[in-house]
Amino acid sequence: MSLTSIPEAHPAMRIAYLHSGSIPSVYANGVHVMRMCDAFTDAGHEVVLYALPGTVPAGDTHRYYGTRNRFEVRSIAQPALPGPGVWIRAWRIRTDLRRRGAPDLLYGRDLRALLVSSGLAPLVYETHLMWPQRIVRRIEGVLFRRRNLRRVVFVSQALADDYRRVFPELDSSRRTDLVTAHDCADPAPADGPVADLPGRPEAPKIGYVGHLYPGRGTDVILELAARVPEADFHLVGGTAADRAHWQSRCTHSNVYFHGHLPPAQLAPYQRAFDIVLAPYQRRTYCAGGVGEISRWVSPMKLFEYMSYGKAVIASDLPVLREILTDGVNCLLCPPDSAEAWAAAVKRLVGDVHLRATLGGEARGQLHDRHTWRLRADRVLAGLGDTTGSRP
Repeated sequence: MSLTSIPEAHPAMRIAYLHSGSIPSVYANGVHVMRMCDAFTDAGHEVVLYALPGTVPAGDTHRYYGTRNRFEVRSIAQPALPGPGVWIRAWRIRTDLRRRGAPDLLYGRDLRALLVSSGLAPLVYETHLMWPQRIVRRIEGVLFRRRNLRRVVFVSQALADDYRRVFPELDSSRRTDLVTAHDCADPAPADGPVADLPGRPEAPKIGYVGHLYPGRGTDVILELAARVPEADFHLVGGTAADRAHWQSRCTHSNVYFHGHLPPAQLAPYQRAFDIVLAPYQRRTYCAGGVGEISRWVSPMKLFEYMSYGKAVIASDLPVLREILTDGVNCLLCPPDSAEAWAAAVKRLVGDVHLRATLGGEARGQLHDRHTWRLRADRVLAGLGDTTGSRP
């Protein structure tokens, strides 16, 4: 499949989405998975999501994430056995799939569960980073030789290029398509509630939504607060430990930490911001420091910013240029230059027209290219007639 081809219509399928993380959780991978399952359901497919049990209290998982469709979420626990535990869980998922009747398609990011269940139905593997562990790459190599593997989905073109280099057999396979599909966001309603933020009413409101892991640029934001004292800076997100870590190091009265909020409650904050920041550094890590992803990252926060028509200032990293164009839909700055970031903030604070122009272009591109429904159609294009491919 061409990486630029237009998705075709496809018949409805029964899709089992296999996820190795917890639902619900505070992590971005849970948001991504729930949004994809929601979009698959919007497209008319019947979806069952397999995930680890939740790690945050939420009486209603769908309300927590703000999904439109109430697709089934099945929690499959993992035994507390280092090593064998992940494989035991994978076999439990396979047993449950067989008991319920094999789906038309297996889709997901759970490498081991996909491999164990690969004989049940055609499958699609989605990956968001090049795993550093040799054992994981060996398992991927085994999966890539499965006859039922129909597609591999990459979250950025840079990641797709690196997988081709490490696994040249992917390019030569006649059975497996390679598809690049960046992260996305749902179009945001033009009107809605606006958060009543603390701080000075007249001060420009500079926002950041996301985690506070190493490499996410929290230190850059604190430096900006010192360099641009006329603005208020609002950070929404982060675990309790990460929030406490940065709050203990913050000495500026114009910085506000709002902590983690359920994804369904973020919209009022997005609407309240005048300018939004994505200060990814040259080395950026996943939760717990597992995986350095700055070469391949496709941040959901960028697309969410775009959906609200906000003026974005982002780090000038090669992978982000797959989506962002300096002076067109954002301003780009060297990741580690606080001086350049301060100049960009001051420029946008003083130029309402530029803020509106950048935000409007970003919102238009989001609607045209980067919605979850468009992504769902893209990654499933041509896979509707899968039942004849079962072993």
